[in-house]
Amino acid sequence: MKTIKWNIYDHLKTEEEIDGFIEASIEEAKNDTDPKYLIHALETAARARGMLKTANEADVDRASLYRILSGETDPRASTLVKIANALGYRLTLVKQTECSH
Repeated sequence: MKTIKWNIYDHLKTEEEIDGFIEASIEEAKNDTDPKYLIHALETAARARGMLKTANEADVDRASLYRILSGETDPRASTLVKIANALGYRLTLVKQTECSH
């Protein structure tokens, strides 16, 4: 049996679909402290919109954007803010209702 790699970003064609994916990802991960969920959502949205376009709008080098969103590096908060802004979002802090510590 032959299989092919399936990437969700290949199927997100409109800004509405990209927004829906980001919002679903945020909702799914809202109780998880692993930042990989956020990075994956940003990577998927950036790939769906176009990495070059996103890099230009975020004022980040395209190669750096690939590294940041692939998980190869631990990005600075300021860089994540710029990427989120380029995708039409802003990062915010929300008080936890239950303290886990």
